[in-house]
Amino acid sequence: MELLLASASPRRAELLTQLGFSFRVCPADIDERPLAAERPDAYVLRIASEKAQAVAAGGPPGLVLAADTAIDLDGCILGKPQDREAAAVMLRALSGRSHRVLTAIALCRGELMHSEVVVTEVQFAELSDADIRAYVATGEADDKAGSYAIQGRAAQFVRRIDGSYSAVVGLPLYETVIALRSLGYRAATPHTE
Repeated sequence: MELLLASASPRRAELLTQLGFSFRVCPADIDERPLAAERPDAYVLRIASEKAQAVAAGGPPGLVLAADTAIDLDGCILGKPQDREAAAVMLRALSGRSHRVLTAIALCRGELMHSEVVVTEVQFAELSDADIRAYVATGEADDKAGSYAIQGRAAQFVRRIDGSYSAVVGLPLYETVIALRSLGYRAATPHTE
């Protein structure tokens, strides 16, 4: 059974590869705009599920894995910034505060569907305007939920994390492996003599 990753995210591909999974990248093309009054957890769950279903319906046969990540700040969804000005606004909002990183995974094989949301609490240090300008200028915030990459230069802003580090990067590895196993898929194990 082939594993299909319904994501163009190099970070998700890297995380799966690090665990020894073989997969084909099959990005899903769906509308990712939040619905009116949609809660952040419902949003990421819906988007991950729609990605998985879109690839399962139109792609090659196999087990489809999709994920979606968003920031929940006081019930507001912080997705990817539209431009660097928007990135700076998001980082100012996160400065000196805790927020929730929500990453949903969805697995689809035929009629079988598994989905769940993993929540990680992240506390940011106080960021100066100079910190924000310098970080945004690197371009690292451009395509990241909440305008930061915890695995990159933004690691210096994180005072504390409670939950799954890999979920903040974009794919909760523990939960993903458990879900894959529950649907009969396992990573290839190296052959030893």
